[in-house]
Amino acid sequence: MAEIGERARLRIVRESKHGLLLDAGAELGEVLLPRREVPDSWSAGGELDVFLYHDSEDRPIATTRRPKAMPGEFVLLKVLEVTPVGAFLDWGLPKDLLLPFGEKKVHLEAGRSYVVRVALDPESGRIIASQRLGRYLSRERPRYVEGEEVDLLLYARTELGYSAIVDGRHRGLLYANEVFRPLRPGERTKGYIREIRPDGKIDLSLYPIGREAIGDLEARIEGELRRRGGSWHLCDRSPAEEIHRELGVSKKAFKQATGALFRRRRIVIDDDGIRLVERDGDGW
Repeated sequence: MAEIGERARLRIVRESKHGLLLDAGAELGEVLLPRREVPDSWSAGGELDVFLYHDSEDRPIATTRRPKAMPGEFVLLKVLEVTPVGAFLDWGLPKDLLLPFGEKKVHLEAGRSYVVRVALDPESGRIIASQRLGRYLSRERPRYVEGEEVDLLLYARTELGYSAIVDGRHRGLLYANEVFRPLRPGERTKGYIREIRPDGKIDLSLYPIGREAIGDLEARIEGELRRRGGSWHLCDRSPAEEIHRELGVSKKAFKQATGALFRRRRIVIDDDGIRLVERDGDGW
């Protein structure tokens, strides 16, 4: 049975002056595919892959287009207009998506983009957007392990750092003092689990965690030293931003890697940089 907010393959019943009528089942009945979206080739009894939603008069309607996000997904959408009933967002369909004022959390401005949840309103049965993201995030304790790679959607800047949606289900935090590149709301990126706290909250990192990641970094630093003739100006006193620019890692990870190389007598750490330990007969 076809339902609002889903894609479905529907049988073409007949043509009308407004488009094609498709069989959406007993509950929705026949729904219209507007003439502007009718394919060049079709036949009665054939099937079309469509998305179902409501038109401006609140009638079920079909479209062959794909929305920028399906109900149940988080997405960054641009505000087209702010009206007394709410804000209308561009989600890639002929009818714009309504974010009711009861679902907003921050001041909305036309032309700006915001992270929202696309949802099916249980009361009206219509598809809406909501900024009340926490309502849709899991309250179960996350079952991640330290260092596990996850997908992040950044959605807010806080006093501590950047709030992110983890794998579309959980809330996590990137600490500002561990971020060394510009981040923006709506950005999707890979991240890593730094820690699951006793209260179930997730601390995140943009960089790999654990001994394996540090081992890879050690090899990169040694290789870079050889390429540079055995010495490099980077050291513990270098700014975190410079270390990230050169290696794409945090200052903490850099210090862990160089410390491990020093203990293995692979490098010497000076006040103005690091250098390889020359081994007899091997050069650098």
